Amino acid sequence: MIKEVIVVEGRDDTVAIKRAVEADTIETGGSAIGEMTLKKIALAQERRGVIIFTDPDHAGERIRKIVAARVPGCKHAFLPEAEATKRGDIGVENASPEAIRTALSRVRSEAPGVEAAIDMEDLMSAGLIVHPQAAARRKALGELLGIGYCNGKQLYKRLSVFRITREEFAAALAELESKGV
Repeated sequence: MIKEVIVVEGRDDTVAIKRAVEADTIETGGSAIGEMTLKKIALAQERRGVIIFTDPDHAGERIRKIVAARVPGCKHAFLPEAEATKRGDIGVENASPEAIRTALSRVRSEAPGVEAAIDMEDLMSAGLIVHPQAAARRKALGELLGIGYCNGKQLYKRLSVFRITREEFAAALAELESKGV
């Protein structure tokens, strides 16, 4: 049983989570998160901890940001888009139990206020910003590090917030290069 309560978008996500692991969930009901839902998430965070596990799409990222802003200290689980897509539909509900277990095994904790180990110059040198293949490289790097896909500014923030070390960053870049991305 997973100790933390997992925040998902809807009922189908809860079903997929319960197929993969034994856990309790709170459903946001989509991107129009109500005040009562945010209060339930805050209480869950206080009592057991929370893992935010939303879809790897724009709406899922919006929900993740809303919850993380209102409920500090949440953990985050990220699914690669390819593992959450079925017949053009992107969502946690489409992921295999194994993909869900893998994402949950790579949960990242926030560390707000931590000074970034990687700076914007590092991102530029690595071809993650201001580069013709920057988006593809960020997507692959996000999957390798388990922090999800994001734009350059958000990548910089996530590297800091999730305390990605220079060593982790360098190892992921090396793997990226070995794959020819």
